[in-house]
Amino acid sequence: MNNKSLPPVGKYIDPLADFAFKKIFGTEPNKDLLIAFINAVFRSRKQIVDVVFNKNEHPGKLRDKGGVIFDLLCTGNAGEQILIEVQRSKQANFKKRALFYTSRLISNQAPKGNRAAWGYQISEIYLIALLEDFTLEESDASQYLHDICLCNKDSGAVFYNNLGYYFIELRKFDKTADLLETEIDKWLFVLKNMSLLDKIPVYLRKPIFEKLFSIAEYTNLTKEERTMYDESLKRKWDSHAVMEYAVTTAEERGLAKGLEKGEHKKALEVASEMKKEGFSIDQIAKLTKLSPEEIATL
Repeated sequence: MNNKSLPPVGKYIDPLADFAFKKIFGTEPNKDLLIAFINAVFRSRKQIVDVVFNKNEHPGKLRDKGGVIFDLLCTGNAGEQILIEVQRSKQANFKKRALFYTSRLISNQAPKGNRAAWGYQISEIYLIALLEDFTLEESDASQYLHDICLCNKDSGAVFYNNLGYYFIELRKFDKTADLLETEIDKWLFVLKNMSLLDKIPVYLRKPIFEKLFSIAEYTNLTKEERTMYDESLKRKWDSHAVMEYAVTTAEERGLAKGLEKGEHKKALEVASEMKKEGFSIDQIAKLTKLSPEEIATL
């Protein structure tokens, strides 16, 4: 993807670009923004008054295997562990991955000895996943916020309430400014649209959002921060371009239908074209479902 095709940078940075997300929500001076966002997601179910940032890397038990790196991980004032992830494109086994991440947070709480005295005093664990360019399978077309916990399948009664998953499908959030009613509506509107705005809207004129817009103003970044943001935004645009290319090529060659029928030849043709365009083997493998070995021989 050449630089001529990159959209111009707006007045405000894109909060979903990697660098911007961590600058806005992942620094000590701005943790009030993170707290406000988390509480909006919880929708009065609980109230977080303070957070402590944790290391976002949890190594596996074996060298180079089983490690987990999170976007943001923090601990609430009552000991809640809250993981916040931005998921840009669809990943295989996304739900299993979410379970693995939260399971690692649970297992890490166990002491090495004397578990009887510990009594399995597990802290609350929550995962907030912002899904930017894909939607969950078999989800309702109008439901963009999924609040998930362990429950009894027959009665619907909550079985265990201290392990929660919040999956937010931003592609489905299409509310306009005049329809924003709740705090979570306002936050999702900002996350999705701030980089397109040229000033803070009247309906967001409150201290927490005024601070957010001030931090997110491109001209307020240092020279080093602008470089880091520009690189982060380019990676995001490149990733989006890869997805668009794959979808367009699939439509043109009937790949979507062909893959369902197991037409391996068409997948190889698309992979060959993508390889000529300079896409990496990992990118091609993710989009065509071919093995890296097959792609390497093309």
